[in-house]
Amino acid sequence: MTDLTSGGGAKKAVASAAEVASKIIDRADRDVALVVQLVGESQYLLVRHFETFIEGELARRGIVYGDHLLLRPLVETHGRELAEFVLSGVAIHHRFGLSALEKPEGDPLRLLRSDLWDSIRSHTEDAERHFVSEAGGLPKIITEVEQNLPKMVRRPTE
Repeated sequence: MTDLTSGGGAKKAVASAAEVASKIIDRADRDVALVVQLVGESQYLLVRHFETFIEGELARRGIVYGDHLLLRPLVETHGRELAEFVLSGVAIHHRFGLSALEKPEGDPLRLLRSDLWDSIRSHTEDAERHFVSEAGGLPKIITEVEQNLPKMVRRPTE
């Protein structure tokens, strides 16, 4: 380690990249984690699911696109936020030692697929419940935001 406070120079030799890599691999059974991340079309499907879900919930409350200028951006933003909640929750952290990955027992991929399905379902349901629990205040919020828009952006009143 280098003493940077007094300019005294190196106290201990710096390990090489190979030495650091070896030390990390020695601890791999304890410290290596497999992380699942949904990408590509799966992300799109999730965002689109939430947009459609939000549109349905808002329509049930009498909020429709023709009546509100900012509704589409609100739906898109909330759809992405709910999808991100699910994607973050689904980033399943399974702790496997390297030996478990090198010599898998049973059918780990089938177990992972089942675990992943359950995690996606439960996080999606949690996000939907959360949105529904907060949706009652949206009409008031949308109205307040639209009333505070600059006059040039507002829809003309009849």
